[in-house]
Amino acid sequence: MCHILTRGLFLAILGGLAPILAPPASAQTAAGIEQAFAGSLTTMPSENLDVSGAFYVPVYSSVSMSQGKLRADFSVTLSVHNASETRPLVLKRIAYFDTGGKLVESYLKAPVALKPFSTIEVFVGAVDVRGGTGANFAVDWAATGEIAEPVVEALMIGSLGSGHYAFISQGRPLKMVGKN
Repeated sequence: MCHILTRGLFLAILGGLAPILAPPASAQTAAGIEQAFAGSLTTMPSENLDVSGAFYVPVYSSVSMSQGKLRADFSVTLSVHNASETRPLVLKRIAYFDTGGKLVESYLKAPVALKPFSTIEVFVGAVDVRGGTGANFAVDWAATGEIAEPVVEALMIGSLGSGHYAFISQGRPLKMVGKN
């Protein structure tokens, strides 16, 4: 009986220390991107950036469930892939916005160039719910000439009770719509 109580007390203390010993995952910083993905980066092209584009990527740091009575929080991993085999892709902006359209985080201090076929990622931890149910990313890119359009998508992963959820949101190229 004494062993059971001692083990239970030990597990309770260990469980109480877990949040202190293991810091929660949070949003990545601009410096973190450049350091974490140094192998994916190359020098900025010296030629003019004649081609450019932008992507809008809807993401969900939280989702309402059970008629709005429950909320599931998700981690978000935004991936930007240079789909060109020969040209560098310059990323000019990676910005994270909340449901109301307010800028939450800007992930690039200055433009960076991705090597051909390389990828960088931005991570927002499940504990960071600043984005809310209608969060989104804007990704602005450029290149020195004709290039394969980048692939931009987000993976959301979360759990609620014993249920685990994962889904992908694909970036949509921003194009002007209306009268020409």
